[in-house]
Amino acid sequence: MTFRYDEIGERLKAFRLGSRLSADEIAKKINISRTALYRLEKGELVKLETLEKLSELLGVSIPTLLGVGTEYIASPVSYFERLRQIESRSNHIFVLAGPISFLLASEQFHHSLEQVLRESISEDVPDRESALADVTQIMDILDQRKKNYLERRPNIVNMISALDIERFLNNGFTGRPFIPEAVQKKRRLIAQAEVEHFANVIEEESIGVQIGLFTRSLPHTGFQIFRQLDKKSLTISPFRLGEQPNIRVGVAMITSAPEALVLHERVVNEMWRTALKGPAAAKYLRELIAKTGGGKKAPRGVKVKV
Repeated sequence: MTFRYDEIGERLKAFRLGSRLSADEIAKKINISRTALYRLEKGELVKLETLEKLSELLGVSIPTLLGVGTEYIASPVSYFERLRQIESRSNHIFVLAGPISFLLASEQFHHSLEQVLRESISEDVPDRESALADVTQIMDILDQRKKNYLERRPNIVNMISALDIERFLNNGFTGRPFIPEAVQKKRRLIAQAEVEHFANVIEEESIGVQIGLFTRSLPHTGFQIFRQLDKKSLTISPFRLGEQPNIRVGVAMITSAPEALVLHERVVNEMWRTALKGPAAAKYLRELIAKTGGGKKAPRGVKVKV
């Protein structure tokens, strides 16, 4: 079996970021320099002894670090970093990830997201400061993902659920339930503006962007399929952005197993065949806005204030 040391290095970096340990701390614990650790993350040949130490320290199996079989990822920081890495080499992406696809979301959504993610971490969460520090790391990674997407513009197919969109419009762009009504009203306006943004994206028919609106139930667990020049990858994740996000609990998986890809591509083809597309999808989204927002157009540039 041939191993890609650059990809091993990427996995090392992702799990290092999710470990809540600094590069200095990790290097010291396995008795190498920080510079040597960074070289490993850039794809330098790694000794098995060093890999075993890193595996034990980071709490990840050697097969996962080597890319053998399925990667299991319990840290949302590590997961979003792995997405960034995979996206940077992909020329086609299929996305089913909650009501809003981050890569296609508006600038306003992006600006509001950090506060919503912080809001999702309740006061009684154990080690809350570390959880809030994770939000900062996640936002840095998301910034890089968005920048990379805008520079490379890979083809993207985004499947969204009408039921999820309706709930998003009703609840607003919130990080937790039971927020003050005055705040929730503003969050509903942000949700309306975001759904209007997606309706506009559908009507623009930009090259390389396709959006399908599914009016029946879709899986609650999101998945994405990435096509690169030499391989395909499937990610399955409980982590989600958007209304009442989850960036704390769950285990994501990444695999290139042919059976998993074939089965999920079959699901994608069936969903796409029956989804609303084009003007019909944009019209449906605007009808949902009118239904949940009393027919008022959501203003642009609404700022989140708590």
